Amino acid sequence: MHERRLVGRGGSVPTDHATILEIERRRIELVMAIDDWVARSVPQHRLGATLHTETVGSVIDRIAESSVRAHHALMTLDAHNEQLHGAWHHLAELADAYDDLVRDILAGRRRLPEW
Repeated sequence: MHERRLVGRGGSVPTDHATILEIERRRIELVMAIDDWVARSVPQHRLGATLHTETVGSVIDRIAESSVRAHHALMTLDAHNEQLHGAWHHLAELADAYDDLVRDILAGRRRLPEW
């Protein structure tokens, strides 16, 4: 969905309002499905656990968006371009932060917001 929204299929980014709304609606559904699964499957430690600012679903959504941007940069920019390196660095930071978040949730050091 991020690829279709940001890069487009066949080289064209969707411009019609209905298509853009459908992409956004589906993204929100997937984020909520991930968050529902996490709420049902992962024990939440409330006492002494620091509140994280985002849900797991929203973090995964940001990783997906960053991945599309990094891959698009790889396909369109020169290998020495700073924007290309920045896009991959950002993706790596998000992946590391996700790993840290999961580890902290499971250890009871972090808790997730409830929407």
